Amino acid sequence: MKADVPAEGILLIKDWGHAKMYKSVCECGDEDHSHVIDITADDAVNVTIYTNVRTNFWSKTRWYHIWRLLTNGSAEFETTIILSPQSALNYAETIKSAINDTSTFRRL
Repeated sequence: MKADVPAEGILLIKDWGHAKMYKSVCECGDEDHSHVIDITADDAVNVTIYTNVRTNFWSKTRWYHIWRLLTNGSAEFETTIILSPQSALNYAETIKSAINDTSTFRRL
């Protein structure tokens, strides 16, 4: 199996040369499961994934989560994206090629 061009399940939103932004959608069609992937080449390569996340607030009390935020400064979140085998391959290959493209642009 090889990556598609144009890629199924992933869309180039914007190309700034040193950075590229893509959107990958879930097979279920729910917009909450989509990922926006921002790949930027500075001194290092930064890959940032934006998504709507859910937490397991139902498993603990509200005070537990407030205490965890106050003492640790963090909360636990999770996200899932369902991809077909072809979309998963395209997702990985797109990130790989974007890292190469942005790094090459940065060196110029």
